[in-house]
Amino acid sequence: MKQAGAVLSVKNITKRFGGLVAVSNMSFDVAEHEMVGIIGPNGSGKTTMINMISGVFAPTDGRISLRGRLISDAAPQIIAREGVGRTFQLVRLLPGLSVLENVMAGAVYGHKRRWGREAEDFAHSVLERVGMDAMSHAPVSSLTYIDQKRVELARTLAGEPKVLLLDEWLAGLNPTELETGIELIHNLRNEGRTIVMVEHVMDAIRSLCDRCVVMSSGAKIADGTTDDVLSDQDVIRAYLGDDDA
Repeated sequence: MKQAGAVLSVKNITKRFGGLVAVSNMSFDVAEHEMVGIIGPNGSGKTTMINMISGVFAPTDGRISLRGRLISDAAPQIIAREGVGRTFQLVRLLPGLSVLENVMAGAVYGHKRRWGREAEDFAHSVLERVGMDAMSHAPVSSLTYIDQKRVELARTLAGEPKVLLLDEWLAGLNPTELETGIELIHNLRNEGRTIVMVEHVMDAIRSLCDRCVVMSSGAKIADGTTDDVLSDQDVIRAYLGDDDA
């Protein structure tokens, strides 16, 4: 779906790994302040798509642009400095550093590249934003799983991204943690952030996303409002099989 004033544009993106086509001719735009869900069955190419937007993989074909500037040929650190921040399916923290130091790393290497006391003060403000400032001097090894996720999110936010990519950020949480996580993302959405989230938790998709892009076997099969997409027969068939569609 073409979005007016797109911040992020994905155009005819294909990714091949040898003879395997993981993503095939994907195109979608994300408008400023929009929250878009990328959904689909396991193995449909969602994380590969996120990896290409963030620069982990280079596309085999196609173009990805941020505010009209080509980023699909850039290294991950360059894309991060241009303003694309992400979290990972499996939390990736710097184990030898404290909570505060992990988040300061995001400020130092992020979009605005803050240093010294400025980076420290900004890291504290971001930790407060995610409810973790009281544990700023704790080692990350002492944290619960959801608190590790919060620190990783804070580190990403400390980079001040123009586009925030959440790759199954809610995965692995118990029901209480899930409620906390959804509320946190909802608050980020209400701040007007531009967010792309890969997610399997349909309650989160329904309550958070303005639009959904649905992938199946590497290709886009639907793109539209969340309500329309989740009632689409092709989408139901992709998730549940022909007998349930």
